[in-house]
Amino acid sequence: MMTKNEQSGLYALILAGGSGTRLWPLSREEMPKQFLAVCGDEKTLLQRTVLRVLKVTGGDRLRVVASGRWRALVSHQLHSIGLNGDFIIEEPEGRNTAPAIALGMSSLLESGASRDDLVLVCPSDHLIKDEDRFVKAVHAATEAAEAGNLVTFGIKPVRPDTGFGYIKTAPTEHLWLAAEEFVEKPDLNTAEQYIERGGYFWNGGIFCFRFSDMIAAFEAYFPEGAAIFTASGEGSQNGENSENLVTRFLAAPKRSIDYAVMEKARDIACVPLDAGWSDVGSWDSVFENSPKDGCDNASAGNVFLSGSSDNLIVGCDRLICGLDLESMIVVDTPDALFISPKGSSQKLRGVVKDLKDSGRPEVDESPMSARPWGTYRVLSKGDRQKIKKLEVSPGKRLSLQYHVHRSEHWIVVKGTALVTICDHGEDASGKGTFVHEGESVFVPKGKIHRLENPGKIPLEIIEVQIGEYVGEDDINRVADDFRRTV
Repeated sequence: MMTKNEQSGLYALILAGGSGTRLWPLSREEMPKQFLAVCGDEKTLLQRTVLRVLKVTGGDRLRVVASGRWRALVSHQLHSIGLNGDFIIEEPEGRNTAPAIALGMSSLLESGASRDDLVLVCPSDHLIKDEDRFVKAVHAATEAAEAGNLVTFGIKPVRPDTGFGYIKTAPTEHLWLAAEEFVEKPDLNTAEQYIERGGYFWNGGIFCFRFSDMIAAFEAYFPEGAAIFTASGEGSQNGENSENLVTRFLAAPKRSIDYAVMEKARDIACVPLDAGWSDVGSWDSVFENSPKDGCDNASAGNVFLSGSSDNLIVGCDRLICGLDLESMIVVDTPDALFISPKGSSQKLRGVVKDLKDSGRPEVDESPMSARPWGTYRVLSKGDRQKIKKLEVSPGKRLSLQYHVHRSEHWIVVKGTALVTICDHGEDASGKGTFVHEGESVFVPKGKIHRLENPGKIPLEIIEVQIGEYVGEDDINRVADDFRRTV
């Protein structure tokens, strides 16, 4: 049964292009926050956002705007919650939220949306606990948008916080407020005054508007971004328009939608949202939003605590045993361990910058990664060796490739693999050999090879790499099903 918003033509753009390390070492440049499962939930922040948005619109009207580097990861996570198909709009590069929203809107218009339809824009890395209140707020926002307003959602503040921008509002005769002013991040004294006065809300970065109204606002206040709409060739699908769209997108200045449009436009409505919102911007925030045990500890993974209280302990496979800990944050990953007192995690950004400046790979590289064929996880890494666990989805196969600097040894843990190994210049077709559970195969350095899952269950492989260089960029593709560089 279609909802009211589906009938009225509500589309949704989920912005998943951001990268950051505020939850390091769990979040990395290769694995940003939106792809993590935190705060006691098995689903990632992106998955939770998508499922929440599907309560107000249909899956065919939803798109995720993200960098091409995360296409495989987005596809993997959406597939895991039952969404099959191409929901991704690729950003050629990150240019902040205004160009990203314009790109997403242009793509929706090309795929059949009307300029009279509405768009809901949501960040992918925020937490909203009360989804029923979110749905009610969206209904109010669509009414405000249908009345000709550009709508922003104001988060009801629960404390005087200097880390957020604020929206000054005035009452109206409607379900929404009038947004009078967007205020930059204040000092503590000013934030306290805002809370005392009332009528001020945190700017949560959620928006709703009619296509035509936002396009007009772009033309008036951000004409460089409006060129993206001009390039889209509404209703056309040819490659020339797509190339033109990318060119105009790359030419647009990097601007947030607030700075480019919302702070300058008229007829801005603010819909209050009091739904347990959090931007999950630090490990202290993760603690605040996680379920606790009887001693006020929040934990995830293989954790055992004794005589401990008021702690956040996040582990992975190995056991973490804590004794008489109090008000601590411990986050363990296969290649990095973070420890700090509670209240200090906001300083982590500076620490990560220092690590990055010193060339530490743990800032960028993630032990777990998604690929179009499945996922892999790094179990161990040394100067001349790396051990991975690969999971290849049914019917998928890796590229036909070779390595200059390493050999590989594959052990089948689950399923049946079809392995091809051949010399350069040799036709690879028909060279495959089946390798079953408990069996292994050696791939010499320089040999062309391919791993394939011909079965109906996931294929699990332990891969042992040995050589003078075991970096991910020592992959030379000869052929590839996913159109990666050959």
